Parts: sequence; C-alpha cells; structure tokens
Amino acid sequence: MTAIKQHNIEIHENAAHWDEKPLLRAVYHQFYEQIAAQITRSVPGSCLELGSGLGKIKEVLPQCRTSDLFPNPWLDQTENAYRLSCPDGSISNLILFDVWHHLEFPGLAMREFYRVLPSSGRLLIFEPAVGLLGRLIYGTFHHEPLGLGQELPWLPNAKHEFCERYYAAQGNAWRMFRSNAFLERMPDWRLVAVHYYSALAYVGSGGFRGPQLYPDGLFGMVNRLDRQLSQWPSLFATRMLVVLEKNKMG
Repeated sequence: MTAIKQHNIEIHENAAHWDEKPLLRAVYHQFYEQIAAQITRSVPGSCLELGSGLGKIKEVLPQCRTSDLFPNPWLDQTENAYRLSCPDGSISNLILFDVWHHLEFPGLAMREFYRVLPSSGRLLIFEPAVGLLGRLIYGTFHHEPLGLGQELPWLPNAKHEFCERYYAAQGNAWRMFRSNAFLERMPDWRLVAVHYYSALAYVGSGGFRGPQLYPDGLFGMVNRLDRQLSQWPSLFATRMLVVLEKNKMG
C-alpha cells in the first residue's frame, strides 16, 4: 500500500474521531479563524485550500474551495501542489494546512503558487512549530520525523531527479521562516507575518488519535494560558502561521 493511499485511509478514520471529539472541533475552528483573519479580501480571485483532509475549513470560510491529492465526496476538487489545475492569477488566497512539511522540494511548488496567485495574492502556511515544547510533543508523540538534522531541501539538484514520493519533516517551516536565510530564495515574495501559538488547547485535546487531557469546560481557560505562553515561541510554540504575499509585478 502506498503512503498516499494510507493517508486517505487515515482521513476516513479521522472523520470518526472528529465526530466524537467536540473539543477537537473547537480547536480546529479556532485555527481556521486565525487563518481567515489573515486572508486578503481586496484581491480578485478564488480561495483554495490544498491538502484539505476533511474539508472543515468551510465552516469558517464557506467560499474556500477544498482539495486533496485524491477525491472525496466532501471535497471540491483534486489538486497536486506541484501541478495545479488553476489558471494563471486565478487564486487570491492559497491555504496550506499541514502541507508544507510534506513538500520535499518546496521551491518547485512555490513556482506553481506564484503562477496561480495574482499580484498581492496571499499564500498562508499553517504548520507545526518546534519551539522547545513543540520538539518535545512532536518528537515524542508524532509518527512523522522532525527532520531538524537533515539538509533543508528547496529544489532538486542534478544528482537528485524530481520524483513524487511520501516525504515529511515537521520542522521545515520553523527552520525556513525563523531566519532570513530562506527568504533570500524567495525574492518574488514578501513575508507579511509569522504568528506563533503555544496551542496548548490543541495539544491537550489529544488531536485525532490521542487521549483528551482536559475537560471541554476548561477550553476557555486553556486558551487564556495559550495567549500568554505564545509570547515566548522559542520555548512554547507548537504551531505557526506564515503569511506570504506575491510581490506586485513591475
């Protein structure tokens, strides 16, 4: 069984967990609200999410088109980040939720993102953050590697021909967008903002498969603690939102 087929099986399994965990639904609703607050509404075009999974972003952004590598009845279309079907300049906001760390060669994908966005269109990347707490949580309890000690890929070189295969390195967004080194590889993009979240409410929810560590009624209190701890991302960040904007042409 290929990794992609296994991922689709896990999505269907996650649907059952989603229905059983109201706290998880509340946490994701909040994540989607944080994304929605950063989209541009002044640029013409459609809103598209890649790697939509269960497609729940529509609960906050009903106009957003949802997609994944494989068809599912709740998704609008199938899309591959390296070969988007969208016409040039047709997407005002492109959203990647837990997709960036699966892009082995993000430089190739960024060429496609640049093509489908108009001037001032936005690319929103929601990813794991590996502050000290994030490293502990994801490094200990998540099956995907952090990838902190491996070479950061961007484009395939002559010795490494491009091929599509399963890839995961949860720490890639943290490593790329915490410093200016990789921004030099993206001269056609403007970094609008990087937001960091301790996301204890998410961690304590157990995600889709783990045990819930606090009762639903404490969600508000945990959120207040989140806001305090998020001020120190190096220590407490477990989630991050990167907002990039395509530079205006000429």
